[in-house]
Amino acid sequence: DIRNAHKADQGRLRISAPTWFGKAVLQPILSGFRELHPKISFEISLSDGLVDIVDDDFDLAIRISSQPSDKFTIWRKIRVVPRILVAAPGSRFVDMQHPSELTPDDCLAYSGESRRENWVLSDGGASMTIPAGQAFSANSGEVLADMAADGAGVALLPGFHISEHLKTGRLVHILPGWSPPDLWLTLYYPPYQ
Repeated sequence: DIRNAHKADQGRLRISAPTWFGKAVLQPILSGFRELHPKISFEISLSDGLVDIVDDDFDLAIRISSQPSDKFTIWRKIRVVPRILVAAPGSRFVDMQHPSELTPDDCLAYSGESRRENWVLSDGGASMTIPAGQAFSANSGEVLADMAADGAGVALLPGFHISEHLKTGRLVHILPGWSPPDLWLTLYYPPYQ
């Protein structure tokens, strides 16, 4: 162990990450890491769906998801990822006062399998479930943000994912008194061998 502690870190690290996160956040981190550890090689796979890290031979996966239910991998919560409801400025959705004004056709669903989802929204006391994805669903937050910005409906997305859209005014936060459960930025990896 003492001998190995003085050897330079080396080897291959295979990482799976969400597409947007890999492009916007992970790349600069990995560039800095490579400067510190030039003998470590990286293989990055960008995908918005969950992966089987054991069968697909990943060393680490990064995901933005709800509470993990997988009992066969090790999960580490990194930070809370709040989500907000957004729509195009000037659209009819901006003036809504209550989530009951949304129809399932208005709600653009995020789904790794491009299926419908249920949005659970709370104002701190009351809670409401709205079916989403009846008219449109996608496994890409970028597509959903663009659809919402084009006036096609309302999207429920992580704030950091749409921060540029909010800054430029392409999207606006609607129904600010109503929020869904937070997601988590998590790391997960195979059990110790």
